[in-house]
Order: sequence, then structure tokens, then C-alpha cells
Amino acid sequence: MHSSSSSCHLRLAAKGRIEHLQYSKVGQHSDSVYQKKANKYPLNIMNSISKTLHYVEWSPNFEHNEVLHVGQPSIECVNCRAIMWFEERAEKSRRSTEVQFSICCQKGKVKLPFLQRPPELLNNLLHDEDPRSKHFLDNIRTYNNMFSFTLIGGKIESSMNNGCGPPQFILSGQNYHHIGSLLPVAGSNPKFAQLYIYDTENELSNRMNHFESYNNRSILDKSLVGDFIKMIDEYNVLAKSFRRVRDLSLQDTPSDFTLRLFRNRLKDPRVYNMPSSNEIAALIVGDFANMDVGRDIIVKKFSGDLSRLHETHTAFIPLQYPLMFPYGEDGYQENIPIREHHSGSESTKRIRVSLREFIAFRIQERVCEFGNIVHARRLFQQFVVDCYTMIEAQRLSFIRSNQKLVRSEILNGLQEAINRGETDPSCVGRRIVLPSSFTGGMRYMFNNCQDDMAICKRFSYPDLFITITCNVNWLEIRDVLGPKGFSPSDRPDIVCRVFKVKLDEMMTDFKKNNFFGQTTARMYTIEFQKRGLPHAHILLWLDGSNKLHNTTDIDNVISAELPHPNLYPKLFKVVTSYMIHGPCGVAKLNLPCMKQGKCSKFFPKKFTAVTTIDEDGYPMYKRRNIGIFVEKNGIQMDNRNVVPYSPNLLMRYQAHVNTEYCNKSNSIKYLFKYVNKGPDRATMKISNGTTKDGEKTNVDEIKDYYDCRYLSPCEAVWRTFGFDIHHR
Repeated sequence: MHSSSSSCHLRLAAKGRIEHLQYSKVGQHSDSVYQKKANKYPLNIMNSISKTLHYVEWSPNFEHNEVLHVGQPSIECVNCRAIMWFEERAEKSRRSTEVQFSICCQKGKVKLPFLQRPPELLNNLLHDEDPRSKHFLDNIRTYNNMFSFTLIGGKIESSMNNGCGPPQFILSGQNYHHIGSLLPVAGSNPKFAQLYIYDTENELSNRMNHFESYNNRSILDKSLVGDFIKMIDEYNVLAKSFRRVRDLSLQDTPSDFTLRLFRNRLKDPRVYNMPSSNEIAALIVGDFANMDVGRDIIVKKFSGDLSRLHETHTAFIPLQYPLMFPYGEDGYQENIPIREHHSGSESTKRIRVSLREFIAFRIQERVCEFGNIVHARRLFQQFVVDCYTMIEAQRLSFIRSNQKLVRSEILNGLQEAINRGETDPSCVGRRIVLPSSFTGGMRYMFNNCQDDMAICKRFSYPDLFITITCNVNWLEIRDVLGPKGFSPSDRPDIVCRVFKVKLDEMMTDFKKNNFFGQTTARMYTIEFQKRGLPHAHILLWLDGSNKLHNTTDIDNVISAELPHPNLYPKLFKVVTSYMIHGPCGVAKLNLPCMKQGKCSKFFPKKFTAVTTIDEDGYPMYKRRNIGIFVEKNGIQMDNRNVVPYSPNLLMRYQAHVNTEYCNKSNSIKYLFKYVNKGPDRATMKISNGTTKDGEKTNVDEIKDYYDCRYLSPCEAVWRTFGFDIHHR
């Protein structure tokens, strides 16, 4: 190790993980570093670290800086056996003798039974051990929908799946699960659960015919559909309940009958017992008009209406995903207690497992499970989006039924109506309020913006505005997904977890490692592109002498030029890979940046000899015409198409990392509104709460939120894991 009399930064690379250690003593010996780690972490982890322990001196030359690489997930949670990254451990700043994790089982509070090995047919198809595996995995959503008992009621946005990017399952609006009657009405074809009961002698052709209008029939494998019918009949207890209805209907009984799916179970929900059809459903014949059903699912013999399933019903998930839960295993139950040794803790106010914790536990990868959830590819996308709508629906249902707790009466506009001189109370509508505590609501965004402006008042204007977008080609993602044949779009959970680890490391660089010098305040907001990838908007406040006082200081931190390919080949490769905008323009009118025939980001920029600040407070970075260019899609791109970046930051994180100077008062209000503008919304017309005659109508903020909601798989996973959307 190189000795130096000045403070030097050492980088510890252990199984791909990089941690910064700073020392001021001359010739610090490596054994002492290892001893510090050994005092903090258990022996089994240190044994794996010691095998690959080596040191690299930190150099200010960005060509020699190492890329942040956190390796593959190699640690098994001691409580739930989920495979985790070391950097995902809970409470990193605390010294602990045992590494624990929160995103999988809340450090042991959540205890659920592991899923059993799926039937041989399904297991072979999921793990590429059947000649039909590729066909099945490419069309897994179609086959699941073919055998599902219920219908998704949300609007599926398919406009983004135009071949310009990886396929995404995106929902907008409010989502429901619907179930129809047991038998179709006269003149209509059987659908969903009815296919288990009606004309089962021709069930194979009925299922194929039903999906003919939605898919090209030739892509569906008839033999595979027949095998699935046999598999579900043999193993799925929900299917057996509906087959009992079929047997009754074949008896030509004149009596009306109903199938009741019980919501609660008598057994302990933490103990896995294969359920039977008797404890799941009751077949009721005759008079049932006065039956007290609560939230049980009641399916009538004939009905022209669809019944909505409550999101906390035990069968809500397995009814929709029979290929993920082939045995009809129970889904979420509201009476699942937290683990025994946590229930008596004085700091524990909640004694039951929440729906979010249940889903977060289920979407983990474990060696002891066979991956029929996380290996479902495009169906996994649908599953995580559908499950998060359940989580949010439960929260919004509580808010709607507890408006007094959010003090909605002060927001109903009564005082404002009096001030306007209105004396007729009927002119004032009733408002359903979405409180500021609900993440993603308008009050939440407004309050965050106000809080950030207060930070600005305390610490002056921020100095740097940084945007980092997840790179699906990061080695961590490729190393995990590549050997299994997955694409990044198949595993939004891995994409989000790696991005969160990288983002945490970046904030640590800013706070503790003084990447841009000492900082006084930091904040970020997470957003999700319509393509689904997460990205973060970060604001940094630099301290004292580290501030960027003039254009020379800006040039020392930010560049908007292509580096020389011979002098800086590594940096040139990274800049041309991630920081080139376009090519856009007349030749590419269909790009997202093109608005009314022009680039909304104002690329290509103009050549500029020096960096200046315009009168509105926006920087115009140095972009010299020095003859360096890169060719993209047959078009030469030069400095006019370079997105501003920090060379050191870009080399370390190997992604689109846009770094901008922002210390001017004229741009601050726009900047804070932009950072806190919230997630993508569906484009809709929202009424102003008045009729044609000008009379006031009811205002339902929850409905307005539902109408504009636009949910992608990565956002659903991020929120399910409980990651921060806004941090300061």
C-alpha cells in the first residue's frame, strides 16, 4: 500500500463491495482495517470478505477511479432466508453483531409459510426444463388469464408497448377484481370462473375460443392448455370448489344455489397447512336471502352484474393468479400476527402483519422456495402492480371511512363560502379529503415543496441539481439476471433494489466522503419514467469555501463537452454511452422530447467558448467547437448534444448522471416545483366541481387521485418495499 503523509482515501473491495475508509496516519496497516470490520460483523461474513481483501489508492484522476460495484446478493437473511445484498442491511450506522434486513421480513417480525414446490409441469416450464418453456414464458400472462377465476378491473395501458422498449405492464385508474355469476346468462359465452362449470366437456375449446379475440390463436399451445386443465383439477382447491358447483348443475336441480368463499380461516395463518375445498367454500342450495356474508365472496347462479372482491379477502390473489399459486394457497389475511418474540416488545404498537409487509415477503427470492412468483417474468410485472393497488386501496379505504380523523370539515370551504356572501348551504359541496400524510397526494407534494423552501431559506440557494437514472446494464443487474435468462424488465424488484443501493452510496459520498466538498443539506425525490425505470432528482447545498462562486468553479465540477478519446478513453466511452442527447429533430419526430416539431430540451445547444449565466439564472456551459464527435444512428453528435455531467461522478456510477449548477434566485421556485411535482399521471380532464348551472358539487380527492394514477412495475415494487419517495 502506498504511504503518504497526507490524508488518503482507501477503497475496500470485498466480494465486489466498495466501502470508503479514510485514514490520516502514515502507513496504516491492513490488519487493523480488517480487525475493525471483524469487531463489527460476524465471523462467517468476515471469512468471505477476507478472501478477496485488497486496497486501491484513491486518485483524483477520474480515469483511474474505480466503478462502484456491489457484487451479487450473497447473504441469506437469518430470519426468512431471503437472498440479500450486504448493503441492504437495516440500520447501517449502528454496530451490530448480526446483520439483519427490513425489506424482506422487518428484521424477523414477519413470519409466513414458504410456498411449496409447484407441480412438476409448472416447475419445469418455469425453469426451462420443458421443450415448451420459451413459448410458455413468452405468453405466461395469456395462459394465467385463461385459467384465472376473476377479472382485473383497472385500465391496462398498452400504448407504451409499441416495440420501442421492453414490455411493461402499466395500470391507470382504480383497480378492482371482479367475479361474475356461476353460469353465463342465456346467449353469452362462458368467461373466467364460468369455464370451470359450464360445458366442461368442451372446456378446452371453450378456453381457446374465449381468448381467440384477444390473441392470435395459433400462438397458443393446445396441448399445454390441456395439461394445465389436468394440473389445476388435481391440485387447486379453489378449482375443486367450482367443480362441485358443476356437479350440482349437472343434476338438473330446479333449486337456486350459491357458492360462498370464506374470508377467514380457523387455522393459524402463519402455519402452512394445505387447505381443503371444505374449509374454503360452502355450496348453499335454497333460501339464502338472509345470510350474513360480511366480506365473504358470494357467487350467485345467474347474475348480470359483476361482483367486486374485497382486497383483503384470503382468495383475492390466488383467484387471479392460479399459475403462481397452483394449489390455491391462501393470500393475505388481516389476522396474521407478528412473530412471537416481537409481539411483547414495548416499542411495538402494531401486533399484526400489514398487507405491504405480506407482499414484500412474498416477492423475495429464496433458495428454499422454487420461484413460481419471481420467475414468472411478465406475469410478475402484473403481480407486483396488482398487489400494490391492493395496498393503496386499503389505505385509501381507511382514509375515506375516517374523514373526521383528517379534519376534513376545515377544508369544506364553509368559511370561504360565507366570505363570498353565499347563504345557501346547499350550494356548498361535501369534500372527501386526501391528507398530506398520503404519499403521492397533492397535499403531500405541496407540503414537501414548502418544507424544501424553508430549507432554502435557512441554508440559502442549493448549489447543485443532480439527476441519476437507473442503468439496467449495471453489472450487478446483469450478473444476477443474465445466468437465469431474465431481462431487466422481468425483475423490477432487482432493478429497484440495485438502484436504491447505488443511490444510498451516492448520498453517503455527498454527506460523509465530501465528493463535492462539505455539504450542509441534501434532499432527493424519486420518480418513475413511463418506461418504468426509477430516477432521482437530488439537490445539494455546499458549505462555505466549497460553493461554486464563479464560472471557473463551475468548469472545475461540471463539463458539457466530449473528452478527448485518446487522452481519456474510459471517460469518452461513458459520456458517449450515457450523456448524449438524441439524435432528435426532423429525422426523429417520434421521440419523447419532440414537441411541435422541436426538441423540448433545446438540443442541439449552441457552441460557447466560455461558461456564462443568463439573466434568468440558468447556466450556459462551455461547449467549444473542437472537432470531437461521436456517431449515433449515422448522425455525427458533437459538444452541442452533450448533457452536462460531473466526470468523477459519472465514472463512479456509470449511468445517466446529469449534474447542473443552480445557485440563482430566479430559478429556485421552478426548481423546487419540478423536484416535487410527483409521479407520472394519466392525462385526463378533471372537472372543477361545478355543474352547468354553476352549482357546487361534491369534491372527491380520492377519486381524482384514482382517475389520474399511472402505475408501473418499478414504482409498485419501490413502494411495496417501503423505500423513500422523498428524502431530506
